[in-house]
Amino acid sequence: MQSNQQSIEIEFLGTGTSTGVPVVGCQCAVCKSTDARDSRMRSSALIRTEGKTILIDCGPDFRMQMLRATDYHLDAMIATHVHYDHVGGVDDLRPYCHRLGYFPIYARSEVLKDLRMKMPYSFGANPYPGAPRFQEHEVGDEPFCCEGVMVTPLPVWHGKLLINGYRIGDLAYITDAKTIDESTFERLAGVRLLVINGLRFKEHSTHFTIAEALEVIRRVNPEQAYITHLCHDAGFHADSEKILPEGVHFAYDGLVVRI
Repeated sequence: MQSNQQSIEIEFLGTGTSTGVPVVGCQCAVCKSTDARDSRMRSSALIRTEGKTILIDCGPDFRMQMLRATDYHLDAMIATHVHYDHVGGVDDLRPYCHRLGYFPIYARSEVLKDLRMKMPYSFGANPYPGAPRFQEHEVGDEPFCCEGVMVTPLPVWHGKLLINGYRIGDLAYITDAKTIDESTFERLAGVRLLVINGLRFKEHSTHFTIAEALEVIRRVNPEQAYITHLCHDAGFHADSEKILPEGVHFAYDGLVVRI
């Protein structure tokens, strides 16, 4: 069990799935909604604690997300997995790279390998002039220190792909999960705020449905829970409060929660 008496804050930069919401060309009622909470960029979040700001995932909407965030400061990035909607915006970290020299990225080995392959101009002995440069930190299943903040990986299964959620103090952030092993449930003991993916109501092969996310929440039993990585089939945000249990909410872009 991990506990942290420091205050902790999460700002949801994006709460949508890989297509975002609205989906390009879709004319469904959710995609045409005028409620700003129904407009979802790709999933990402800022965690602020102990004087540090940690970015979880850096998708293709990162630049616009940071332009409207409450604070643009960043100390490091932690990636959950290799898929484009979670790391496709890494090149847009270049203002931070230029300011710091090398921007720290913490990720599983396969994520770092993929970034080196997709961004050869940023890695190696002779990078392209002006290209972003990164300080790579390989993480696995064991707790690690991210710029002075202790982080516990939460390995989960995204279909057949092993990826990481993360626990920082009393907050846990899990996205793109379909299966959680018992060893990871043990690491979730005592969590006060749980963020968990719930794609839609209909079954999906690699993502929790909303019902499956609620079952995880019931088992972990946090004080608060927020469902993220939602697609347009999840329905209107305004309707979610009518169907979700007390203490459970749909997250939305720009939401800030503190514990």
